[in-house]
Amino acid sequence: MHGQLKYDETATHLDYVNPDAPKGGDIKIAAIGTFDTLNPFSLKGQSPENINLVYDRLMRRVWDEPFSMYPLIAQRVSVAEDRSWVTFHLNPAARFNDGSPITAEDVLFSFETLKEHGRPNMRRIYKLITSAEKIDENSVKFTLGDGYDRETVMILTLMPVLSKAFWDGRDFESALMDPPISSGPYRVKSYEQGRKITYERDPDYWAKDLFTSIGHYNYDTITYDYFRDDTIALESFKKGDLDIRREWDVGKWNSAYNDISTDIIMYEAPHKRPERAHGFIFNMRRAPFDNRDVRHALSLAFDEEWVQKNLFHGEFKRINSVFPNSVLNGSGELSDTERTLMAEWKDDIPPAALSPVFQVSDETNYRKRLRVADELLKKAGWIVQNAKRVNKDTGALMAFEIMVGSAQEEKIALTYQRALERLGITINIRFTDSATFQKRKTDYDYDMMSFYWQNSLSPGTEQMLYWSCAAAKQPARFNFAGICNPALDHFSAQIANAKTYDDLKHSAHIIDRILLSEYIYIPLFYKGVDYIAHQNTVHHPESTPAYGAVLETWWYDNKLIQNTEK
Repeated sequence: MHGQLKYDETATHLDYVNPDAPKGGDIKIAAIGTFDTLNPFSLKGQSPENINLVYDRLMRRVWDEPFSMYPLIAQRVSVAEDRSWVTFHLNPAARFNDGSPITAEDVLFSFETLKEHGRPNMRRIYKLITSAEKIDENSVKFTLGDGYDRETVMILTLMPVLSKAFWDGRDFESALMDPPISSGPYRVKSYEQGRKITYERDPDYWAKDLFTSIGHYNYDTITYDYFRDDTIALESFKKGDLDIRREWDVGKWNSAYNDISTDIIMYEAPHKRPERAHGFIFNMRRAPFDNRDVRHALSLAFDEEWVQKNLFHGEFKRINSVFPNSVLNGSGELSDTERTLMAEWKDDIPPAALSPVFQVSDETNYRKRLRVADELLKKAGWIVQNAKRVNKDTGALMAFEIMVGSAQEEKIALTYQRALERLGITINIRFTDSATFQKRKTDYDYDMMSFYWQNSLSPGTEQMLYWSCAAAKQPARFNFAGICNPALDHFSAQIANAKTYDDLKHSAHIIDRILLSEYIYIPLFYKGVDYIAHQNTVHHPESTPAYGAVLETWWYDNKLIQNTEK
């Protein structure tokens, strides 16, 4: 996407793999929920866990660069200087798993099918293409129309290539229960709908000797056993029925594994990707959260020291960015370039964002923070009467609801509830099931909710979905806070068109500063590691790339490893 590629034609393997990793072993992993289709690209139905192991893309992404693509089905590419067109030249050796060649016809079929019936993100990007033409049996040219940006050709490289012969005559939007003809390193061996699926490594995988494949795809089979509840899945893992478990709940990581056997390794893999920007998100579409002073005051009232000590055992860091744990974090010093760029938008940018160093609060004394919060609330028209915070004009009580979706979030919300009682504010905590949470999130039907934004080291067009005025007005987007700021619209649009990584970082830093100084959410905590528990017959490379642990590079070996990783 920016700058020079890390690897050239002399590379024999990626730096974060073990090129000598042995092949073999049968691995079992838990999945939660169910599945009813083997097609992950249609809107209808739920596909099984990691079905992408079955499908190859035009090019392959690597995980020690922000956003770089290397040959896979496309052996090479030709790209216009302004990125207005791209030609993919296919590898003549590329094959589907039935031995048939992958041709330009398959690429064009995939494009047309996914443009009309694929997921919304595919439809949006593919409809920017004004012309798709077959140059020869192994070459396809795409020409882009209005609305494209520098990232569009990158996203096109991620197009999965479907077998036209397999899909012809099938309804793409109906549930697919026949194992597809595909081209990936694994194929579907067997499944029990909604209960279990097993992928087997294809020993004749056409791309196994590409340098980006060396050290990958080492297990003979990977089985996903489905559980309705994660607690049951955890117990199954602890009994030894499963081999690898990624843990997303830091509370469980610190307490639920105390009774594990010595055969289980607790691995904390460090990474440098942006962590989830997780926190209590204000819905600025609703009063009183449409007032910045109110949001600022409620942010100051969060007792981060108590939560950090008592719920996170002092091991975590407070999130101070929407790009936490990365070089895109804008909460540090303001550079001269960024100051100049922001000057043109100074009327739309809160003054705090223009300060040399931005912090949510430079006051570490919690009592003093509460006093500042009280003054801000009074400034916004919210006074205290009979120990209750009320609007001085209407007499209405300040009360709102926090929607949460996990027990850990509920614990933090209860702590926050007690803190706000000291300011005379009443909050209710609503613990909802996943379906209800999803529906209310999609409809923006909440006062405040515990959720997150996920960014990468190469943010792009999704920034407009996160922060733009248009997204704030459209249901089912990701502008959960409902923020609308012309400066945010401008710099979010600049992200995808950045010509250098420095340009991208400047825009990300400015976006971050605006969002932090608008107090769109109360940030929670992160640690900057991946939590993975595994049996001691499972091994991993010594190094971890910037994006974190890549399970496709792990392997099975009867040679046990000592339980010393945590």
